[in-house]
Amino acid sequence: MAHSVRWPERAESGQRVDEILKSTPVEPPLEIYPGRIDEKGRLKLPADIQRYLSDFFQADGGPAKVFITSLDVRTIRVYPTSVWKQNELLLADETENPDEAEDLVFLAKDLGGTSEIDSQGRILVPAELRRELNVENQPVWMNCYNSRIDVFGKDVYEERRNRSRENLKERVRHFARKGLK
Repeated sequence: MAHSVRWPERAESGQRVDEILKSTPVEPPLEIYPGRIDEKGRLKLPADIQRYLSDFFQADGGPAKVFITSLDVRTIRVYPTSVWKQNELLLADETENPDEAEDLVFLAKDLGGTSEIDSQGRILVPAELRRELNVENQPVWMNCYNSRIDVFGKDVYEERRNRSRENLKERVRHFARKGLK
């Protein structure tokens, strides 16, 4: 059953959302970057990701804040706050599985928190989230995907890395038939 999502007409900046969407899209970095969450819970963002977020905030016209959470208790998700607010609107409008949508929002808020990027390009990962995902003072890997930044701990990264290498010949052949160049 399809249903429409009600997007706000204006961003927090007052600019019309349709004008923002028409503007030049912000291109995310194409690499996966290694990093580390330090003993104080700060994650240093690579320069490319800092630039991406800066360009995103500028194009969006919203505040330069991120919402940091997890929706699967395996991967940290770093959202520009405007993207997270779009997710909340989508979930609030859910009529087919409203309890599941409400549970996702609850989990996100329970583990999540907002952060600003400091002058050294770091964000503060919420303490409960760091503990739950066992990433305190640990190496992590960052990937920009779907207007967010996914942050993988070592176990999840290795699992994803291994899974991505399974059945490569068949995968490449399948997507080549669909137009992969």
